[in-house]
Parts: sequence; structure tokens; C-alpha cells
Amino acid sequence: MIKTVLFDMNETLLDLSVLKENFGKHFEDKYVLKYWFSKLLHSSTVIGGMDDYTDFGKLAEAALESVFLESDKELTDEIKTDILGSFRKLPAHDDVAEALKLLRDHDIRVVSVTNSSYEMVEQQLNNSGLIDLFDAYYSVDSVKKYKPFEDIYHYVVIEEKINAIETVMVATHDWDLFGAKKAGLHTAYIERKKDQYNPYYLKPDMANSNLVELAEEIISFNQLISD
Repeated sequence: MIKTVLFDMNETLLDLSVLKENFGKHFEDKYVLKYWFSKLLHSSTVIGGMDDYTDFGKLAEAALESVFLESDKELTDEIKTDILGSFRKLPAHDDVAEALKLLRDHDIRVVSVTNSSYEMVEQQLNNSGLIDLFDAYYSVDSVKKYKPFEDIYHYVVIEEKINAIETVMVATHDWDLFGAKKAGLHTAYIERKKDQYNPYYLKPDMANSNLVELAEEIISFNQLISD
């Protein structure tokens, strides 16, 4: 029986299109946002692998500086504020609110689990209008170790007083789901972009391109068990 659904935030629930537009003011390369985000995730994984920790916002800033430096472009404080500030004001994807309400209507708790700091996730949830649809939210600040390392998944399970087997992690990032799967959680992949799910990662239990339909799959899973 699934009692709790954990959600990744950035790109999974929040639409990065605003961020893409701000990058587009300075770069003609349509892949620059993906490149910056990959550099950000790479640094967070390296730091986690070395048992160290640095605020996600600072890593995002360093990755941005690197991208501009590599492109021989000047990064002013104004540009930096414009781009990184939009990271805190991302809108929710169109299917998010309905999916969250659907799960809660079926007595399933919805919880946010993110690499962003507590300060940033609070701003993101408020600015996107999702704050009242969540039962709780957690940042890796609590464990000083980024996803996909298992620490945060174990921490949330303990804090929520639930069992891993009663929990689903929803994300659009295969590496996030790989970490959750290794921690004993069920996993659900939401396809937000055209991309290959890494064939060497543990496969998700569910997958869909629409979050409402994915929520319905989770609910159906519970109904199948109860029958």
C-alpha cells in the first residue's frame, strides 16, 4: 500500500522554460541550459562523493560562472541575478496541481524532496502556488548530502514515520530514481523531456508523460492491492 509520494521539484514539478528564456538572452545555443544544469549536478555529485557539502545555490552560481567563462562572455551581477533569480520563480507544469490534489483526495501524503536549500524550496513552492498542496517538504540541507546519495531518502522515511516500501519517489531524472530505488523506495518516472532513461540504472516501477495519469497509476496500484 502506497501511503506517501515524494516529489522532486526542479524540472519534475517546476517548468524550466522561464530559466531557458533568460539563458536565451545571452546564448544562441539551445542546449546551454541543459549544459549548465549538468555542470551543477556534476559538482553536487562530486562534492557528495567526497563527503563534503556546499549550498546548492552557490554551486549553481559557480556553474553559471563557468558557462559564461567558457563562452568568453561577461557575467555581470545583473545578469547573474536575472538568471539565478528566475530559478526561484519557476511556474508549475500544468498537470501538477491536479495530480497533487488527486493523491491527497485518496489519502496519500505528498512530500517534496529537493537538492535546493530550505530557503529556496520555500520560495519555489510559494511562487509556484503549490505550497498549500504539500503535506511536507525536505531539503538535502538536513543531511548535507545531495541526491542521488541514499541519505536524504532514508532521512525522509524516518522523519515521516513511514516504510520505504510504502513510498514512491517521482522524478524526471533517472539518477534521482536510481538513488531512491537503491534506498528501497518504489519509483515513478515522469517524462518531461525527450531523453533516454539510462539503461544501466535500476528501472522505475511506473512511467508516464502526464503527472495526473501517473498519479492515477499509483492510486490503481493501491486499489489492486486492496482487492
